[in-house]
Amino acid sequence: MTTHKVALLAGDGIGPEIMDEAIKVLHLVEERNEIQFELTPALFGAAAYFETGKSFPEETIAACDAADAILKGTIGLSHEESKKIPPDEGPERGALLPMRKRYDTYANFRPVYLPHSLAHFSPLRPEVIGQGIDLMIIRELVGGLYFGTKTEGIDDAGRRYVHEMLEYNEEQIQRVLKVAFDLARKRKKVLHNIHKDNVLKSSLLWNTILDEVRVDYPEVSVKHVLVDAAATNLCLDPTQFDVMVMENMFGDILSDQCGGILGSLGLMPSACVGPTKSYYEPSHGSAPDIAGQGIANPYSMIGSVAMMLEMSFGMADEAANLWQAMQSVFTDGYSTPDLARRGDAEHIITTADFGDKVLSKLATLPTP
Repeated sequence: MTTHKVALLAGDGIGPEIMDEAIKVLHLVEERNEIQFELTPALFGAAAYFETGKSFPEETIAACDAADAILKGTIGLSHEESKKIPPDEGPERGALLPMRKRYDTYANFRPVYLPHSLAHFSPLRPEVIGQGIDLMIIRELVGGLYFGTKTEGIDDAGRRYVHEMLEYNEEQIQRVLKVAFDLARKRKKVLHNIHKDNVLKSSLLWNTILDEVRVDYPEVSVKHVLVDAAATNLCLDPTQFDVMVMENMFGDILSDQCGGILGSLGLMPSACVGPTKSYYEPSHGSAPDIAGQGIANPYSMIGSVAMMLEMSFGMADEAANLWQAMQSVFTDGYSTPDLARRGDAEHIITTADFGDKVLSKLATLPTP
């Protein structure tokens, strides 16, 4: 029997309760397949700071180092609660960015998927949604403005200032572009390159490297789109896109915009892929205002499990079963309160109930 080691970082806010549903799914996947998951829970984010004084403590680092993959819940606090933590130990600065750097998870996959049967979630008109939305954002995740050199101080005129450098080298750009081209070749053979080369020198370098990489992918058509135009086009006609590739900050902003197009970031899981290790997480926040109430939907958390099954453990068929199971719960008219859209036509259930219904659906599907 194959054993996979998974570090479980439940995180903050609604993280622990949606992680519980992911764990239930993993146990059923074990029963349905000749596989065993060795699950290691570990503190991460604000919960870790308040317990240990570090948001990414040594015990958690050791658990992640030993794992084959990392499954991460949501992190973060309300604005007022965040003030209780030193800025450099905040969940994002003190835990998330260091984890990305440690494991060099340079390629972020964010599927933006809304079949026609779930079009009611989107604020866009039905004629814009058409037969559904199915695109993938590939975001460079360990370079750019977020990881560049940062300085702050007071200038000669007594003014406070901050300098944050947008830094990329050709290797960082080349490798994420190859990921995007490889995916585009497997899908519709179209790659939308999102940039801002009319202003940013970093985009000029990005596009120069893209022209060098594309030589190895003659079957893939490249379409260049300025980032501001891409933001507009995503609202006007998201169905024109298939695979989109972009640098770190552009990807952060546009992927969250896509969450709005879907109707909620609660419908968007993600994978953060490195050379030797990957972590999987919901794209949404920790929603501290609804934590502990059992009203958060675990779709993006369970979807992150599906991505882990496929991308880290080679279980593409079981991942497809899991996607089908999740979407069929919505199709049957069930939702948690945070994603309710259809009034009296919708049956409102709890976080745990939604997870249980996913399990029931998955149990009826053929074992790969």
